[in-house]
Amino acid sequence: MKKNIAFAGSNSKNSINKQLVTYVANKIHNEETQVLDLNDFELPLYGIDYEMEHGIPDNAQKFLNLIKASDGIILSLAEHNGNYSAAFKNIYDWMSRIDGKLWSNKPMLLMATSPGGRGGATVLEIAKNTFPRMGANIVADFSLPSFQNNFSEKELLDSDLNDKLNNEIKNFVKAIQ
Repeated sequence: MKKNIAFAGSNSKNSINKQLVTYVANKIHNEETQVLDLNDFELPLYGIDYEMEHGIPDNAQKFLNLIKASDGIILSLAEHNGNYSAAFKNIYDWMSRIDGKLWSNKPMLLMATSPGGRGGATVLEIAKNTFPRMGANIVADFSLPSFQNNFSEKELLDSDLNDKLNNEIKNFVKAIQ
């Protein structure tokens, strides 16, 4: 059985990106998918001075170990001012200090959602342009606009978006086989 990890690039307890990533994780059958919460991997703010004085925090290594032990990654990024959330950027920076190719060429379903009509499109584009340099193998991507109007725990309310997401999930599952 394949083992995947799924997480939101947010530390919000009510993250809509965590809701989306959990929804997608539950749609993948015959696979084990562990949904992670960035709040369980608290880290100091990355800085070279901190690293030189204290080394790399254990939680950065623990999170990276989960990526390396997985067969696939499902990630939904929160967009803060057109970029990654501070919580995601911080864990990303710490892990990159351990391994510059931190995504380890694992197949990735990369997503974003937001309350607005662009669905986190800006952060999704940034990630699609930069993650491959860090060892990402993005095999599928999806943006869900207007989360409150389109999300349901049964299926997405917009049939075109629902079909697109299901197709991206199929692409991801095929890549990890």
